[in-house]
Amino acid sequence: MIPELDQHRITRWLQARNDGLPDAARDKVRYEVDLTAITVTILECRPPWRPDYGPNWTRFPITRLRYTKTKRQWSLYWRDRNLRFHLYELAPASSSVEDLLAEVDRDPTGIFWG
Repeated sequence: MIPELDQHRITRWLQARNDGLPDAARDKVRYEVDLTAITVTILECRPPWRPDYGPNWTRFPITRLRYTKTKRQWSLYWRDRNLRFHLYELAPASSSVEDLLAEVDRDPTGIFWG
């Protein structure tokens, strides 16, 4: 299971990201997470752009964090164009989820945010 404190840290990071959106973009994009027992997938969500697509926002994965309980470490993954995740080797596994979220924000290669 993902530690509860880390869940709070991720939620706080996500809220800051959403709060940092310009007012003009708030109805056009938002960020969410999908949680499993060992992964956190960060998603970029956008409203439907055609009425025939229905009222649901699209949810596009940006990156994934994976928690290894035995090591008490997080690993960071990037997503390819086929929606497959690969280990992001520029940031080593860390006991601090905040270190990896900072790397996602920093995005030195443009692999997360483009």
